[in-house]
Amino acid sequence: MASVKNLKKDINFVLGDIIEAVYITELSAGGEATDKSEALIDEAITTFDSLIKEVNAKNVENKKAHFKQISKKLEESANQLIGKLQTL
Repeated sequence: MASVKNLKKDINFVLGDIIEAVYITELSAGGEATDKSEALIDEAITTFDSLIKEVNAKNVENKKAHFKQISKKLEESANQLIGKLQTL
């Protein structure tokens, strides 16, 4: 990983794109938000908050391993959210 700054950008872009895809799905389905789509957006925001909180943690022994783990969590979370998006 290049830097913490790039990791934060990745988290922002990936989860932001997922939220944007939910909005596009809503618009293509008639323009009304459903409970499922709102729950998916809430889950993406919660995931964003928790990952940024982990990135900003100060008391980390092995920073490289810590950030690699966060990157892995981002990928797993994004895949789960995309799977849920596909069922909308």
